[in-house]
Amino acid sequence: MKIIRKLPGPLLIFLGALSLSFGGLIVKSFEGATLWQILFWRSLFFSLTVLAFLIISYKRETFKSFYKSGLPGFIGGIILSFGFCGYVFAMYNTTVANTNFIISLQILFLSIFGYFFLKEKINLTTLISIILAMTGVLLMVGNSLTPGEFSGNLAAFTMPITFAVLIMIVRKFPTVDMVPAQFVAGISSCLIGFLLSSSIMISPNDIFLGFLAGFFQVGFGFIFITIGARTTPSAMVGIIMLSESVLGPIWAFLFVSERPSMFGLIGGSIILFAVLLQFYSLLNKAKKTVSN
Repeated sequence: MKIIRKLPGPLLIFLGALSLSFGGLIVKSFEGATLWQILFWRSLFFSLTVLAFLIISYKRETFKSFYKSGLPGFIGGIILSFGFCGYVFAMYNTTVANTNFIISLQILFLSIFGYFFLKEKINLTTLISIILAMTGVLLMVGNSLTPGEFSGNLAAFTMPITFAVLIMIVRKFPTVDMVPAQFVAGISSCLIGFLLSSSIMISPNDIFLGFLAGFFQVGFGFIFITIGARTTPSAMVGIIMLSESVLGPIWAFLFVSERPSMFGLIGGSIILFAVLLQFYSLLNKAKKTVSN
């Protein structure tokens, strides 16, 4: 754990994004597990990973860390669990590219929610970014002909929305440690998967994939990002996290031969351009703040 904390923040953020980028590939690689079985095993191993991290970090103060996170941490965890469910549902029903492109909208949802809940102004660049992003989304979602793919695209929105809500809670309660909230999210989504599954028993191969998803992909991904974000400017975090949206479709194409549709690529490119435009605006704003 000490070795991880000594690594540069931006490197940890990239390692986290790299870990998360394998999510689509892993979900597409399950042999016979249903959507809810995947959610159960993925969430179970993720919860155990976060719990181990909390025990290593807090030792005898582990249970106290949950108490200190209080109601904001509990609510944040419940909200994040819906994002976990939506992520698996989206990856199961639509393409990895569509899911990752839609997830990259989180920075725009942050601006929208910041306007309504934190009274932060939306400048012209942000407004243009939002319009461009919505155009890209309409191209992707509007041309999803099959009911499954259409519902998968819609489900993908839960990730950027719940992430933005979680950040609103963090900004409202900046002293709250949100790592315990991740454990709450994992247990909650695990319970949802259990209740919606007719049976949780799957093949050893699929259990191993659930382990990879929960322990390495999501577990290490969130741990790296949580530690790295403490010493990395938020704008830089967002830019580095874009690598997840780029790498995810590449892994799916290379290893499971999944090819996104032409409309998906066009819409995704528009979304990425809109997000980069927003980051450019944030960087300029940060530079002006420093210079003043």
